[in-house]
Amino acid sequence: MSNGRPKVSVIMGIYNCAETLSQSIESIINQSFTDWEFIICDDASSDNSYEIACEYSNKYPNKIYILKNDSNIKLAATLNRCLSIASGEYIARQDGDDISIFDRLEKQVTFLDSHNEYMLVGTGMIPFDEKEDLGLRIGKLEPTKEDVPINNTFMHATIMMRKKGYKMLNGYRVTKHTRRAEDYDLWIRFFASDFKGYNLQEALYKVREDELAFHRREFKYYIDLSILVYLGCYKLKLPLKYYLFILKPIIVGLTPRFLVRKYHRYRAQKYIIKSA
Repeated sequence: MSNGRPKVSVIMGIYNCAETLSQSIESIINQSFTDWEFIICDDASSDNSYEIACEYSNKYPNKIYILKNDSNIKLAATLNRCLSIASGEYIARQDGDDISIFDRLEKQVTFLDSHNEYMLVGTGMIPFDEKEDLGLRIGKLEPTKEDVPINNTFMHATIMMRKKGYKMLNGYRVTKHTRRAEDYDLWIRFFASDFKGYNLQEALYKVREDELAFHRREFKYYIDLSILVYLGCYKLKLPLKYYLFILKPIIVGLTPRFLVRKYHRYRAQKYIIKSA
């Protein structure tokens, strides 16, 4: 820690995740890297998520800080509230139903400390449900702007970004079209700013993908994402062929949820077989 400030600020927006929140918070508390602060903002939950978060804040008063929104303002605005008080040199993401592997922060800090040319580092993911781990997802080593329409850049919940990067990008953009795609919009602006990012080729984050996860997104959100794909192609000055990916979110949105879930599981398992 330098100047009394933590090296890493972990930011988390929570909404009605009481059943999983303790496990998620404890995965940060138990990290091998300890120079962190944890900023949690409750987005007007109707369950006892806020009370659970406050219990941890009371137990770790100099490490865990709790904010609460008066009304439900969605993830982008909630994360911006966390960013407004974050004091760490690096900012890491965490979701209230996921789990960080014990050495996640340590490995990401080590990478950013030794690679000044990168603004961001992500990791791979292990999707899991109430029964078991479902495979692996490992991102492209060094995504470029051409990967944005394909949606093959960074896995949002795994990232650690330099605070100055978030500041230069003005955090998350709060608009109708980013209400469930705040990360995709961030990547557009990230590459438009000529920033470089890197994905560690190991899974240091577990993402919960139970059956409910595939039923939360309404079709209107896929329309929003299609609009963002168009805006991304235009803003990043990509060749016309990339505009074809505007159709991809719509196709996914029209596909039955059980088939989407099967496809995600197939890809996760395929990576394990390929790596064996």
